[in-house]
Amino acid sequence: TAQAVADGVRLAAKIGDMPPAENNPDTYAQECKRIADELGVSYSEIAGGDLKAKGYGGIYGVGMAARCPPRMIIMTYDPMGAPSKKRKSSKAEHIALCGKGVVYDTGGLALKSKVGMCGMKHDCGGSAGLLGGFQAAVQLKVSCKVTLILAIVENAIGPDAFRNDDILTMKSGKTVEINNTDAEGRLVLADCVSHASTELKEVDLIVDMCTLTGAQGVATGQKHAGVLAKTKRTEDRAVQAGLKTGDLVYPMLYAPEMLKSEFDSKVADMKNSVKNRNNAQASCAGHFIESHIDEAYENDWLHVDMAGPSTKDERATGYGVALVLGLCKAPGFC
Repeated sequence: TAQAVADGVRLAAKIGDMPPAENNPDTYAQECKRIADELGVSYSEIAGGDLKAKGYGGIYGVGMAARCPPRMIIMTYDPMGAPSKKRKSSKAEHIALCGKGVVYDTGGLALKSKVGMCGMKHDCGGSAGLLGGFQAAVQLKVSCKVTLILAIVENAIGPDAFRNDDILTMKSGKTVEINNTDAEGRLVLADCVSHASTELKEVDLIVDMCTLTGAQGVATGQKHAGVLAKTKRTEDRAVQAGLKTGDLVYPMLYAPEMLKSEFDSKVADMKNSVKNRNNAQASCAGHFIESHIDEAYENDWLHVDMAGPSTKDERATGYGVALVLGLCKAPGFC
């Protein structure tokens, strides 16, 4: 158990610390394929123009200016119907893990400053933590079915970059007016959770994990990820998993009916960035992602903003691996 966990954490930290010249959407996808082959799990990807053709406007829009095309990677571990206490049938609980994999974030045409851009190689920390957690979960033979969905993009600048004032049509079918190209993580994750809620069968819990907002650090600090959950049961499950594993989390304000007006748009279903940055900004970002989950999906959702604990002293921590194992009730983590 210890070796599988350590390997997962080292994998996540390695990916987070790699220079962007080495860790691009192509090389990241190659690493995912290598891991899938070693684990013996299914692997598929949708890349480049196929994303646009299939309606993944968030992932494609953010990544279309980069030299390496954007990708959505899907890996699935199925324990062949292990028993679950939550279901009366013989099928295992099915958890979908959705990760933000922005391998480098310039801010896009809403360009970051020369100081603010440093360290943006770590903006793939959510996807890295989920990948490392997925690897360890498979090695430990968890009893639940786990589907990993990673949006791997570079938010680059250039003639093909998406712009403020553009309108993207998302996988959910909803339209988004761009008012900040540097609020890109929520766009790629919106497509991931939409995919999870429409394309996967019998999903019990959708988890998205990301280095999403600097406001998370204000809300819950540098050592606790901020979480949003639509049920207290899932919120408590996340908190307990954090306490058990050491990947600490703390609940943020959950109030979509009070915060959705922050994204009001005159020309689209919503904007991608808030009007008032002092109004529960980290919660608003999570609710943006939640709004793209299919309305027919009635099961649980958990948002994990781990911008703070993803790094320490300019190095990636591998945060998220242990939390995944706690949520999956891996041996030694339940």
